[in-house]
Amino acid sequence: MAKKKRQSAEFRFYEMPQNEPVLALMGEKWIQEYGKDINNQHFHNLLEIGYCHYGEGDLHIEDSSYRFSEDMIACIPPNVLHVTKSDTDVKAFWEYIYIDPEKVLKRFGKSGQEIKSLTDMINQKSFFIKSEENPIIKTLVGAIFKEMQYKEKYYTECIWGIVYSLIFEIVRFNGINSEMFPVRNTGLQLEKAIAFVEKNFANDFKIIDIANECHMSETHFRRIFQEKMNMTPVEYINFVRVKKACELIDKTDISMEDIAQRVGFVTPSTFNRNFRRIIGTSPYQWKKRPDNHEGKLLEYKISALKGW
Repeated sequence: MAKKKRQSAEFRFYEMPQNEPVLALMGEKWIQEYGKDINNQHFHNLLEIGYCHYGEGDLHIEDSSYRFSEDMIACIPPNVLHVTKSDTDVKAFWEYIYIDPEKVLKRFGKSGQEIKSLTDMINQKSFFIKSEENPIIKTLVGAIFKEMQYKEKYYTECIWGIVYSLIFEIVRFNGINSEMFPVRNTGLQLEKAIAFVEKNFANDFKIIDIANECHMSETHFRRIFQEKMNMTPVEYINFVRVKKACELIDKTDISMEDIAQRVGFVTPSTFNRNFRRIIGTSPYQWKKRPDNHEGKLLEYKISALKGW
């Protein structure tokens, strides 16, 4: 019997806007036939909360499928494979917010162990519900969309508070409904690799170090990583380093040589070469852009495959 071919997963990287607690994807752009010509699932680096205004189709989370329709909410932790597919020739309207719970909890003074416990509760499972099953979550999500749409005075302060409440409501909901929803796929073996690179991107490490973190041989790790991420481990490391470099360019006035060193590139030439390959321009040209900011990364290399 022929061995079943493994399917690549798409890693969609989203950068949180500076000084804001959420990234909101809203508006008419998100009225579309979801999943058309898409054959693979994807996963994100942030917690995704989606609200379906209208339309019908299927939401696939890992190996499970759910029918979606008007007034439904999906909460999908980082690194959980999923894809939304509208029924044939049916346009749906979803809007999304992306959250980094750890960042929010740190802002409100939570301790390291408490943050870990809370994020573990959030990340242990995804859920997909009708809004009536948890009106509080619907209200909080709706309030975030409203604040992000109108951006009236003090909107960021309001959103920080709303997101903080939303995090605890998700934790509470997951705890009460612990048997109702699909548990995360622990077979997504690359989660530890992604976390390792995020933590150690500025350091000098080898691929074998990441493989050891994932309890794999280096050869097996390289093969699995490329199959799942559609890029080699080295390409991904450079991608993360360039992303971090963009943050430093936008937020500081330090030299490009210092930036290269801080994000883990051994030489400025290696930094420049990888920056141009991933972003499509040089670091100096990026800095001179009048509109450069973290969100501009969404127009560049946000994923292993083509993003939204």
